[in-house]
Amino acid sequence: MARLKADAPFVHSDCEITDSTFGRYVEIGRGSRIAHSTLGDYSYCDRYADIANAEIGKFSNIASYVRIGATDHPMDKASLHHFHYRSADYFDDATHDEDWFALRRSRQAIIGHDTWIGHGAQIRPEVSVGHGAVIAGGAIVTKDVPPYMIVAGIPAAPLRLRFDAEVADRMMSLAWWDWSHDRLRAALEDFRKLPAVAFLEKYE
Repeated sequence: MARLKADAPFVHSDCEITDSTFGRYVEIGRGSRIAHSTLGDYSYCDRYADIANAEIGKFSNIASYVRIGATDHPMDKASLHHFHYRSADYFDDATHDEDWFALRRSRQAIIGHDTWIGHGAQIRPEVSVGHGAVIAGGAIVTKDVPPYMIVAGIPAAPLRLRFDAEVADRMMSLAWWDWSHDRLRAALEDFRKLPAVAFLEKYE
């Protein structure tokens, strides 16, 4: 019997989930915190991921201790501290600064389909990671990452393309991530055995 299901995410213990939605066959690793985010079909995060204000595509592979959409402090104001926007926690007669929280939620990180985000990587707010891209473990991504690019370092910089531009374009046109569950199962052996170009030649 398959462990993952279409109708409900598999959420491990000790997770905190706030105002978030999940597609089919999604798994959330132990101790992860997901807030104001969406995870597309088949995407998963490993243990202790921290994801906020993010739109994550299908088939995203998110390793342990990844942080996506880390929230900012107000650097242009007199203080960086919580007290002036989480004010109700400190003062009986004050309210939280909901405008600040709305601004944070509007600064979404966008993660494409079939992406791999390595252990301990960070992706800043308002950064887009293209389909098929790979983020190396420990990288801090401060700029958009093109489709099928591999990046690493602090700040993250391109290492090389995963596929050349022609193959990447063909893969995005094929858009296998939109296939039905049954079609994915039917093509399973080809996903396992065929190199990318041979896979494209068979299914285009």
